[in-house]
Amino acid sequence: MPWLSYQKALNRALSDELERDPAVFVLGEDVRVAVSNVTAGLERRFGPDRVLDTPLSEQAFTSFATGAALAGLRPVIEFQIPSLMFLVFEQIANQAHKFSLMTGGQCRVPVTYLVPGSGSRTGWAGQHSDHPYSLFAHVGVKTVVPATPTDAYGLLVSAIRDDDPVAVFAPAGALNLRADVDFAELRPVPLGLGRVHRDGTDLTVVAIGHLVHDALAVAEELAAEASIEVFDPRTVYPFDWDGLAASVAKTGRLVVVDDGNRMCGLAAEILATATEFGLSAPPARVTRPDGAVLPFALELDRAVQPGRAQLLAAIQGVLKNR
Repeated sequence: MPWLSYQKALNRALSDELERDPAVFVLGEDVRVAVSNVTAGLERRFGPDRVLDTPLSEQAFTSFATGAALAGLRPVIEFQIPSLMFLVFEQIANQAHKFSLMTGGQCRVPVTYLVPGSGSRTGWAGQHSDHPYSLFAHVGVKTVVPATPTDAYGLLVSAIRDDDPVAVFAPAGALNLRADVDFAELRPVPLGLGRVHRDGTDLTVVAIGHLVHDALAVAEELAAEASIEVFDPRTVYPFDWDGLAASVAKTGRLVVVDDGNRMCGLAAEILATATEFGLSAPPARVTRPDGAVLPFALELDRAVQPGRAQLLAAIQGVLKNR
């Protein structure tokens, strides 16, 4: 079977949806020259009317996309860096997200907001390394963080087809991943449905995005000591609470690894909700520190982010309560 990279999966999803639905179009800064490679070849195939380069005004073209969606189109906006999402938070959370709610479902705003490279990238420093998916989950915007190439394809397709705004955060740490895939078997992945990447009986690790692969590596490292289940929510809002409940009912123990800040982060919400299911031992979380700003220096950058050593220590700490 052919290899599919994470970036190519996003590109293929965009191409397939542009082909399938004439209402879909892509816009953003430098999307025609495909600076991120995610929109490579799309203008040549679908033309400049469906692949639009925009001025450097995120608030303007995000509001434009809301209007286009209200008029029956399905815009996909690419944001080159995650911090640009802060500039358009009002347009997304207070405008696009609320139209359907405030009109009793009479209006739909099917806009997809795609960030191909969210989180830390080498040397991008403080203003380019945020991973703010929990911010959008907090206000109720449908939000996905794919961990694998097949999920990147399937979740982006589902996001584009959804009648509500959906934010898609593609982690920088996952962009170079590749998978052996039969292209004919690529399918949409339902929003709100998690995935168990590894079955286990002693402890559940909930891992977000690229950290799924760190969790799998640590689970394998500990295989002789404990049976670790790795649960990937895939969609952080709506969260698959039923899937998590089933996992912790089996294992009784929980560790969450989340590339967001500790204070008011997604990891805190997962731990708080999981305690309502009942746990056999106090849970633990591995996150960025409170108010973290990633430094330019690579060693300091890596020190601020959650990693395998921290996850290993957290798992071993929770397992001591067996």
